Amino acid sequence: MKILILNGPNLNLLGKREPDVYGKQTFEEFFNQLQSNFETIKLSYFQSNIEGELITKIQEADDDFDGVILNAGAYTHTSIGIGDAIKAISTPVIEVHISNTFGREEFRHQSYISPNAQGVILGFGIQSYILAIQSFMIEEV
Repeated sequence: MKILILNGPNLNLLGKREPDVYGKQTFEEFFNQLQSNFETIKLSYFQSNIEGELITKIQEADDDFDGVILNAGAYTHTSIGIGDAIKAISTPVIEVHISNTFGREEFRHQSYISPNAQGVILGFGIQSYILAIQSFMIEEV
């Protein structure tokens, strides 16, 4: 199984940005742990602060991956284009958020991704990514 993890804007600052909300670990450190913990799954990772780059990766994933885990960051609440890209591919996408977006500012309660995602996992910290990987593993059984 091949899974692509896509992170959107400001997630390159994990470990520095609001550690009380997002934790103190960098995503690169966490990704190395994921690769060790899920050796039977080929995990790939891409982060961008640029909306178009994320859309391109979603489109490319349709040919190369069995699943996509997407934390679009703030684009979750603003990007019709990312939502449309997910709708256009057959590869399942799990929307992930580190924080509980419904416990935060009201503008974070809207998602243009959720209606087109296979599922949504939020509020479990960085462990939300593990839950998303496990959801793909359950499908395979």
